[in-house]
Amino acid sequence: MPNVTIYIPTGHMPSDERLADLSCDCVKLCTGVLEAALENVHVIYVDVRQGHGHPVFAEVQYRLETFRTPPVMNQFMEALDDAIECCTGLTARIRCFGYAASNIHARN
Repeated sequence: MPNVTIYIPTGHMPSDERLADLSCDCVKLCTGVLEAALENVHVIYVDVRQGHGHPVFAEVQYRLETFRTPPVMNQFMEALDDAIECCTGLTARIRCFGYAASNIHARN
């Protein structure tokens, strides 16, 4: 963890180059602001059919740590919002979900 999933409407999916830039930004934010190990960061994009709401939805799942305080998470979300807007030109709704280590069962 963290896992960053970004849902973008099919007709608005940026170029591979812009997605690579956004992936790089996400990895930097996860390893820098959230202090995650590089090998634990995952970033994926999902093509969606827009129903209602913001044009982009970003979901971040992460392990709760004492240093990931509300101010740190606010800094992370603000920077992620800026990165998404810069790379896609779209406004994102961002939701972050923290999980205690005892509630995470993982493999690979």
